[in-house]
Amino acid sequence: MKHVAVALLLGVLSTQVMAQTDTTKLKKGTTIMKIGNMTIVKPNEAETSKADSLKVKEDTLKMGNLIIVGKGISEGVNKLGKAIEGIDIKKIAETASDVLKKKKPKKVSTNWFVYDIGFAGYNDNTNYATAAAQSFVRPTGIAPASKGDFALRTSRVSNFNLWFFMQRVSIIQSVLNLKYGFGIESNNYFFKTGITYVDDINVYTTRGGWNERSKNKLVANYLTVPVMLNINTNPTKGKRGFQFSAGVSGGYLSSARQKQKGPGGTDKTKSNFNLEPFKLSYVAELGLGPVKFYGSLASKPMHQYGVDQVPYTLGLRFSN
Repeated sequence: MKHVAVALLLGVLSTQVMAQTDTTKLKKGTTIMKIGNMTIVKPNEAETSKADSLKVKEDTLKMGNLIIVGKGISEGVNKLGKAIEGIDIKKIAETASDVLKKKKPKKVSTNWFVYDIGFAGYNDNTNYATAAAQSFVRPTGIAPASKGDFALRTSRVSNFNLWFFMQRVSIIQSVLNLKYGFGIESNNYFFKTGITYVDDINVYTTRGGWNERSKNKLVANYLTVPVMLNINTNPTKGKRGFQFSAGVSGGYLSSARQKQKGPGGTDKTKSNFNLEPFKLSYVAELGLGPVKFYGSLASKPMHQYGVDQVPYTLGLRFSN
């Protein structure tokens, strides 16, 4: 095996030098190539049968129809053979094969139909002592309007998002990436109380007895485009690596409605009420593999007037 490897190496070297003719001490009609102190002889077809009987004083190595003549060839071959004798050729070949098979991180990767399941809520920063708040929440009875009128039930899944696609584009060696997408956000606010939106010229709310309602929720749906910077700590693992993304999203209110269910049946009112038509949010996600944690926080209140309620979402993101 070692002699074959050496012979192949010498064969490669012999093709990379210029040929020159030297007829000294050799039969007429042969072709000679000199590489330093080494001479390579290729007999003509008529001489091929006599090549084995060519007599030389120096060391000789025969490789097919080539005869390599040079002082110290035999000793050099033995030393080179010993040097490569301990090399595990099979292991090297397997390692090289694994490296070649290993996929390089894609510069552009796309996930289709990513979905989120989580909780939608809001931070109520309303000063209910103001005339604007009291006008928006028109109380019945002697109790003034308060945060309690908009208290939420937190025991139900209230945020569902469907992203038609999420795409990631490499900026720096697939470690730093630009990530963006497009989809629908659906925020459901389940009220503990019987608060009811009245779709008038100037939208307002009224109180209602909770005993009359088994379900009372406000639904706001947005067409949303998130744009984030993504950090993937191990690009070679693809989607299985640890990732962190942060950025902003822009949403447009596509529809809104209030749904109330009681003994008398179900009542649905479709309207934009006084919700802001556009929503700008700070967004982030953190995950390992196909499951990620996500969160968003709006940059301003979701109502145009009356109450100061800043929406947020938290939950799990599932991608293929």
